[in-house]
Amino acid sequence: MQAQTIQIVSQAIRYIESHLDDKLELDTVASALHYSKFYLHRIFAKTVGLTIHGYARRRRLTEAAKLLTYSKKSMIEIALVSGYESQQAFTDIFKAMYKTTPAEFREMKEFYPLQLEVHLKEGPAIMDVTKAHIQLATPVDVEDWMELVSLTVDGYPCLNREAYITKLHQYIADQRAFILRDEDGAVGAMGCSPDTGSIDFLAVHPQYRNLGVTELFLDRLVDELPCKKEISLTTYRAGDKADTGYREEYYRLGFVERELLVEYGYPTQRFVLLPKSKEEVHHDRNTEEPISEKF
Repeated sequence: MQAQTIQIVSQAIRYIESHLDDKLELDTVASALHYSKFYLHRIFAKTVGLTIHGYARRRRLTEAAKLLTYSKKSMIEIALVSGYESQQAFTDIFKAMYKTTPAEFREMKEFYPLQLEVHLKEGPAIMDVTKAHIQLATPVDVEDWMELVSLTVDGYPCLNREAYITKLHQYIADQRAFILRDEDGAVGAMGCSPDTGSIDFLAVHPQYRNLGVTELFLDRLVDELPCKKEISLTTYRAGDKADTGYREEYYRLGFVERELLVEYGYPTQRFVLLPKSKEEVHHDRNTEEPISEKF
């Protein structure tokens, strides 16, 4: 059943990617693929982590950003090809997502994506996963790690690939990079600073964000931390249109809000997961069960 779901969602993604210049709505995609719009909406959102409308909008804005950087098309031309009926409407949504106007982005002359095309894993396998499966990353993991980064770029604004790879190699050398793999590659990755309890990068494949993988990485990091050390990370501020559900997930995991920040020009907020008591940690470790799912 899961294989069929992946096949249908992949078909929807391919249709969206080949019709980015058209007006894309749920009804249009469902009709083209001959599926119920309610069914398609449900499986797409569950698998990709975005609605069809949200995915298409983010992909269009990414392609618009590329045109702003590499083409000489006028603003109104880019607005129209991106599916907006006016330059003002295009400017408003672009600024809401990219935190800068299209004109300012063009002046920067440095493209970075908001959303890259999602490629789903076609051959799921059954795995019993615990935090013990999360290993220290090695240089041979870099290619798969970066493939995962490209799928989760929505959680890492202003990504500079070359600078990121350089930093990743340093994290690997310092044994601060952790990876979870299946037979097809990386399904999760974390770069952290155990001395401060900071998670500097955390990515989970879109298909697995609702399978408990994030919790496993948190548990793995706890093993690396001094006792009573809090875990911290940053995410989008409340109400940010660029957020694809990260705040909600961190709330669910028990994180609490801390100070507001600005990172790479993006308004963010630090979240903190307070340390558990010794009794809670002991109970969790004694009752830990593997996650058994179809990957």
